[in-house]
Amino acid sequence: MTEKSTTRKLRRRLSGLVVSAKSTKTAVVRIDRQVPHPKYGKYFTRSKRFKIHDPKGLAKVGDEVEIEETRPLSKDKRWRFLKTIKTVV
Repeated sequence: MTEKSTTRKLRRRLSGLVVSAKSTKTAVVRIDRQVPHPKYGKYFTRSKRFKIHDPKGLAKVGDEVEIEETRPLSKDKRWRFLKTIKTVV
């Protein structure tokens, strides 16, 4: 078994809403998810913000985008822009 394996681990992909695109090559995406209350069972929204690497500046505020996990690119950036799912007119 001296062959090197070239298979990579599948990376997480998420979709969310761009809430800020003021920085160069960086955008902030909000990911919302529905979670049930531990005691009462009612669903409510939890959200988390991720800084993403967008070298071409394609992500605009209000767009729904798909992002992928990657190696650490800076102190806060661990995600990269993949594609725009829905554009705001």
